[in-house]
Amino acid sequence: MYDSHVALGAQMSPFGGFMMPIQYSDIAAEHLAVREHCGMFDVSHMGEILVTGPDAEAFVNHVFTNDVTTLSPGHVQYGMMLYPEGGVVDDLLVYRMPEPETWLLVVNAANIGKDYGWICQAAGGWNVKVSDDSEHYGQIALQGPDAEKTASDVLGLELSDLVFYTFKETEWNGEKVLASRSGYTGEDGFEFYASPEVTRKIWDAFLSAGVTPCGLGCRDTLRFEVGLPLYGHELGRDISPLEAGLGVFVKLDKPEFIGKDATLALKAAGLKRKLVGMELIDKAIPRAGYPVEADGKQIGEVTTGYHSISTDKSVCLAFVGLPYASLGTEVGIRIRKKVFPGTVCRKRFYDKKYKK
Repeated sequence: MYDSHVALGAQMSPFGGFMMPIQYSDIAAEHLAVREHCGMFDVSHMGEILVTGPDAEAFVNHVFTNDVTTLSPGHVQYGMMLYPEGGVVDDLLVYRMPEPETWLLVVNAANIGKDYGWICQAAGGWNVKVSDDSEHYGQIALQGPDAEKTASDVLGLELSDLVFYTFKETEWNGEKVLASRSGYTGEDGFEFYASPEVTRKIWDAFLSAGVTPCGLGCRDTLRFEVGLPLYGHELGRDISPLEAGLGVFVKLDKPEFIGKDATLALKAAGLKRKLVGMELIDKAIPRAGYPVEADGKQIGEVTTGYHSISTDKSVCLAFVGLPYASLGTEVGIRIRKKVFPGTVCRKRFYDKKYKK
């Protein structure tokens, strides 16, 4: 894909061991293309780890916070893998494949090696085979309100039968393609997994049809506006899913999973901090790492911040001490030598528009 990105004038930068397009034209223009029509992302850097074997379901449930025993073939779940201490190894998607005893785990690019090692280490004593198939997959994400029509018009794929967090294996021009309906933008959309060669052909077909290519820059602004977490910012080894407000994806009523005991202990003891949204009164932009202050002291830190393209507001996500996490709480964010006033608000700054 690299040559295509360069030919399109993309600003390239290292990310997760790959040279990735940050933007092609303008982050705001790419962002609005996804919100208003549709755009496409080369997300071939994501990792694909396959788990197969007689113990596959039980093993995936052991390393994953959500409950995959409720998952039917053709369905997807979001959740996390945790360290025994309760911090996050990674957040990921689990696909229950149509083939018996077969599970596909889609993980973050920067964590592929770590995740694969972690899963292999955990697999001792289980009757499973774990393989890193990342090199065999490319992936194009098509996102936006026009995504379904565009997939039909350009690829001839009928995807109206897919609802949110489902997938199917299909063919395009005689080649195998896995099409799923999820996304990381808050808009309706699809992911197309295929061999690297077929992935490039899908990209070129969309490009020829005038679909807007979008980079990592607007991928971040889009996911941020709808409150979706980014590993290394809102999730990490020192962050519990409960602190990040993702407890709904942690099934503490499961018999067991790695990190369950620590998560239960944290819940019983009570959280000391929480991820919240904040809106600044001023147009100043709060960035990751900026201190959050109240009552004359630092009470937290920004994880992600932007001047929201869709809402024209300066907003951020931040971890703050629990006494300051209530909606409407007045806080300040220190940007260099000045403290800008703001208030705690919902983490979702823009409403999602998925097809349920």
